[in-house]
Amino acid sequence: MEPSPNKVPRHIGIIIDGNRRFAKKLMLKPWKGHEWGAKKLEKLLYWCKDFGVKELTIYALSIQNLDRPKEELDYLLKLFIEFYNKLKEDKRIKESGIRIRFIGNRKLLPQNVQDAMYNLEENTKKNNQHQINFAMAYGGREEIIDATIKIAQKVKDGKLKPEEINAKTFEDNLSLKESPDMIIRTGGEKRTSNFLPYQSTYTEWFYLEKCWPEFEKEDLEKCVAEYSERERRYGK
Repeated sequence: MEPSPNKVPRHIGIIIDGNRRFAKKLMLKPWKGHEWGAKKLEKLLYWCKDFGVKELTIYALSIQNLDRPKEELDYLLKLFIEFYNKLKEDKRIKESGIRIRFIGNRKLLPQNVQDAMYNLEENTKKNNQHQINFAMAYGGREEIIDATIKIAQKVKDGKLKPEEINAKTFEDNLSLKESPDMIIRTGGEKRTSNFLPYQSTYTEWFYLEKCWPEFEKEDLEKCVAEYSERERRYGK
């Protein structure tokens, strides 16, 4: 079932879950699954471009993920550095007009990871055809609390009156202002896991049993096609 051209989502969110379970199926160390996950993620960037998706937000690393065993976390962060450095050198990124930015509390990450993120952002900041947001050291509740603190400080400094606070004011203080039209979660779990709780209020959710490394372009196509058939009422 092909998606209707006029109903292709402008903005897709992805929770890339199931890398460790995939590795266990192959009787490997759990964190080895992240290698397959990174390869699939690279393909996803161009699948979305092919479908005409303008923005993609990827839940790459949650704040809670930082509590994983040191050996696994070190391995994962090393993969992120390699992946982001590879994207920085990928000529297709510039040719496709893909801008890459990061959301989340990057200060919680090692400096070498922060450097790789910064360099990739700087290298793509002039691109304007597509945007990819990587959520790194991200937590939705934490993002809401941070926005509240920023607004409170503006009120305290006399730059904002309490009666001037509205939805736009709040959204302007979030790290991600745009709401995804649809979010896909792989790995079989049916929960949102602190991913974009404010932005996803009216987002269409899709839960897949496949682990992330098993996700294919056909799965994305099916989700987009189903999205195009759904009626979005926004509470009406």
